[in-house]
Amino acid sequence: MSWEEEFHSDLALLAARDLALLPKGEVWVLHLREREIATKTRVVLTDETADKASAAVEAAVDKLTAAGVKAHGDVGHTIFGYAARSIVDDAIEHDVDVIVIGSRGRGDLAGLLLGSTAHKVIHLADRPVLIVRSPRHVWLRDH
Repeated sequence: MSWEEEFHSDLALLAARDLALLPKGEVWVLHLREREIATKTRVVLTDETADKASAAVEAAVDKLTAAGVKAHGDVGHTIFGYAARSIVDDAIEHDVDVIVIGSRGRGDLAGLLLGSTAHKVIHLADRPVLIVRSPRHVWLRDH
């Protein structure tokens, strides 16, 4: 995960924590490892190790638990471009009330050309979705 991805994940984690601190709140932390499959060679490519993904989920669950939130973690796998579908499927499986997702906040053109996982989740989800965007030029602080 890049610093930018970690920053947006931390902001989403804070929003989920605040929601979960409401009575009987609970958080399911999902981290997806996206894979690409080279069609001719059928080689599976991924940018992240399983250990690194598990460590990210464990750290998030630890932060939530330390804040008094009941939290669970899961590392999932998906094919590049299908993260939104996997997020929604996971939300349905765990019967979550709200999907909380961080967003990089790409501009309109980049979002249109590259697609946005958050945008796709909004359109696929059958439940509320909270998109957490970072304010421009804000440095990450410990919370």
